[in-house]
Amino acid sequence: MNRDNLANCLGNQLPENLVNDIVENFLLMRQDLATETLERSAPGKFVETFVQILEYLESGTYEEKPEVDKFLRGLESRSSPVGDGLRICGARIARAMYSLRSKRSVVHKGQMDPSVFDLRFLHHAAQWIVAELIRTESGISMEEAGRLVEMVQLPAGGLVEDFDGVKLVVEQMTGRDEALVLLHREYPKAMSLADLRCSMSRCASGTVKNVLRAMWQERLVEGDPSGYRLTGPGHVRAVAIYKRYM
Repeated sequence: MNRDNLANCLGNQLPENLVNDIVENFLLMRQDLATETLERSAPGKFVETFVQILEYLESGTYEEKPEVDKFLRGLESRSSPVGDGLRICGARIARAMYSLRSKRSVVHKGQMDPSVFDLRFLHHAAQWIVAELIRTESGISMEEAGRLVEMVQLPAGGLVEDFDGVKLVVEQMTGRDEALVLLHREYPKAMSLADLRCSMSRCASGTVKNVLRAMWQERLVEGDPSGYRLTGPGHVRAVAIYKRYM
């Protein structure tokens, strides 16, 4: 995902600060979904910035702290220079996003945590909104807009697949990066040396142990062969790896 291309495209006709905010929060959602870190602040901010963009398109100005639901409901029912794609469809999608973000933060005992599939919906909804903004508000050629929309519509990549309990990193990378990705997949739980060796069976003998020892020395992981877990700095390194493959 090329952040600069996306921001430059939308920045042709929209305020730079709003463009930067909506692109940044869209990419945060992609990152959260790809890494399943469930940061959960990006969707609400994404919708708020989208409302500011709609305000700007309608009146040339926008509120610093918009009344999100009130504005979206009003926009749909009144005459406006904003096209129907954004005015009706975009507004309804944004309201659904905002409702989900606001009303699904508490999970009762015994229920399945909805966070991951909520975030999948929020990401798909954000993809639609960003694609529609590119289509209607970028001012670029249809061919160029089409390429950007295809980029926006790409799925948030998962680097790890599960094969009968064996977690496999599906991209080619160094043993160190592979171990960080696998440990991140289990975070905050620990992963044993035996399980890591099983998942990293394509690495040369001794590589996994040496990589973990080096990362332990650098304070990127903590634990012993019975179970290693990422530290805070290790988690940051792992997220950075995911970003490279988004």
